[in-house]
Amino acid sequence: MGRKHKVMLAGAMALGLAGPAMAQSLYAPEPMANIVDELRIGLHAHDVHHAALPFLVQEWKLDRIEDVSFDVLFHSPDLDVFRWIGAPRPEVGVTLNLAGGDSLAHAGLTWQLPIFETPFYLEGTFGAAVHNGVLEGAAGTRKNFGCPINFYERFGVGARLGENATATLTYEHSSNNGWCAANDGLSNFGLRVGWKF
Repeated sequence: MGRKHKVMLAGAMALGLAGPAMAQSLYAPEPMANIVDELRIGLHAHDVHHAALPFLVQEWKLDRIEDVSFDVLFHSPDLDVFRWIGAPRPEVGVTLNLAGGDSLAHAGLTWQLPIFETPFYLEGTFGAAVHNGVLEGAAGTRKNFGCPINFYERFGVGARLGENATATLTYEHSSNNGWCAANDGLSNFGLRVGWKF
């Protein structure tokens, strides 16, 4: 099995974690909302910049809108350790490039900070990602990520569009922070639309 297929299988397995919760909701009186907090789908410009932080907007390349994303955000566990670190929501997701470029499957923790008494919020995610990029050399539009597993960060500004819908502008980044010989960074920018249960 090739690396690309392994990454896609890992992404499917990660999203499969939500399967038991969905199956339980079909046979038990408890709704899926007891486990899954939000489902998101997104559309993104691919490889807008190499940097981890979204500051150099004037250098962004926004001409390759070719990524779609799918994310499952779970309720923050009712545990002291999660409350102590700000009650982040665990999440799994994938960002798939539809033009033969690099794709990611990721898992992490997502923090959300309301902006006063408005429907707007700031969001940050930190975790890890696997990819279907190369580890030695780069060809064409593909990245040399260096490590098979990289850090994953995402920053966002969003709004609640009612009781159940959200929209979040996100900048996601994956790289290894120099832990491997090569360290190409991949950053995607786009809009994730969510449905809260």
